[in-house]
Amino acid sequence: MSTSTTSPGSRKLTDSRYTTVLFDLDGTLLDTAADLAAALNAVIVASGAKALPFELIRPVVSHGGNALIELGFGIKPGEPDFEPLRQQFLEYYANNIARQTSLFPGMAALLGEIEQRGLRWGIVTNKPTWLTEPLLRALHLQQRVAVVVCGDTIAQRKPHPAPLLHACRQIRALPRECLYIGDAERDIRAGRDAGMTTLVALFGYLLEDDRPETWGASAMIREPGEVLAWLS
Repeated sequence: MSTSTTSPGSRKLTDSRYTTVLFDLDGTLLDTAADLAAALNAVIVASGAKALPFELIRPVVSHGGNALIELGFGIKPGEPDFEPLRQQFLEYYANNIARQTSLFPGMAALLGEIEQRGLRWGIVTNKPTWLTEPLLRALHLQQRVAVVVCGDTIAQRKPHPAPLLHACRQIRALPRECLYIGDAERDIRAGRDAGMTTLVALFGYLLEDDRPETWGASAMIREPGEVLAWLS
């Protein structure tokens, strides 16, 4: 596996095999960790326990609400208190969904360059629609994104390739014309099985024991601007 380090800046596209760049949401397109950590800690403190350090919560964010509740309370789905705590967490997060969330540094410039080159970008996430849509509205992205596939859009979720293939059908793109960028192994597996070029976002929410070099991605990138090297 190679690690891309070249960023061609504002060089304009003359010929590219790619027409579409698809992103995972949490930990790839958007830095949502602060708001999700605040929601988890609000529930933890309400239960009478001590808030967890942000540095402990951040790497778990890409794995969703269930993983965060497991981290915060040491219980698993199916245990008596799990679902009430998860619902409290989701309610707090939904009511405070974009207080600190923003595009990752360099992502705004990347999206602008993709659009300027006449290419499209979209989102394929396991986050449910009822949280994804208000988040995109709050950040004024909903009118710019070409396609959004959420965790409940179809029956399958990543790591199944079906959500990525559904995104292709929605915008009439071929999988081989798409880049998919994510920060979790399930992202890379889904993109690879869909027949897409896949990039690991090393700036995202990787766990300490993650080994992204073993995930089978086309490359790993350290910052969003490195995507441009794949589009030129």
